Amino acid sequence: MRGSGRRRKQRCIDVDHSSLCFKPCGLKHSMLEEILLFEDEMEAVRLSDFEGLYQEECAQKMNISRTTFSRVIASARKKIADALLHGKSLRIKN
Repeated sequence: MRGSGRRRKQRCIDVDHSSLCFKPCGLKHSMLEEILLFEDEMEAVRLSDFEGLYQEECAQKMNISRTTFSRVIASARKKIADALLHGKSLRIKN
């Protein structure tokens, strides 16, 4: 999915999220469907939802356009909602 199209612009990510994984309690990881959340998506969530920054500020911090940030944050939120609503594991991938 990310392999085609334009070359990816280098994104600035202030926090290393790559060793994080979340799953529903009481279920073995091997029994769950896994959703991959890319590090730039996690950083977008951190800046926008946790830090409370506006999209333009988030985009500047990540060294991407505001429209690209908008696509990244929308993708991240959809993946997180899918994991929470459907009991899937969520792994951060760099």
